[in-house]
Amino acid sequence: MSNEEDRRLFRETVGKVRRYRSELSSSRRQPPAPRLRPLEHHPRALPTDPLSDEYEPVVICPGENLEFRRSGIQERVFRKLRKGAFPIEAEIDLHGMTVPIARQSLLEFLELAYLRGIRCIRIIHGKGYSSRHQLPILKNKVSNWLMQLNEVLAFCSAQPRDGGTGAAYVLLRARR
Repeated sequence: MSNEEDRRLFRETVGKVRRYRSELSSSRRQPPAPRLRPLEHHPRALPTDPLSDEYEPVVICPGENLEFRRSGIQERVFRKLRKGAFPIEAEIDLHGMTVPIARQSLLEFLELAYLRGIRCIRIIHGKGYSSRHQLPILKNKVSNWLMQLNEVLAFCSAQPRDGGTGAAYVLLRARR
């Protein structure tokens, strides 16, 4: 077979070709699906209820940024997280939920994300402007809960385009 015959056979097999415009090239990212479907056949990644509400180290005000990283997380990695440079693979919107429902939803979401090997998520917790005494209840709870989970390597407030101080980027440990 000659090169020309190979090309002709290839074009016949493939058919008409159209240029595909990648979503990655657009300046606006599509938000990820809001929920993950449950995995019934996987063992639980997280303990049933590893979170404590007994101790809340710091009270965070509505406009304040969240920032936390475990020892060993490089400054370069944390800076990349703060800039929103990691692709957000999943997100959950908690604002408007009661604390017990938000807690359960967050635990289930984090477990599924961890089991699926998702590394970066966004949690929308709200800014707390409509809370009693203008203090962000869920923002404080989410910060406290995330610090207690070994699967969470780091988290910080999102960029304004992704929710600002009403949302957080979370970097999860790779599944072993």
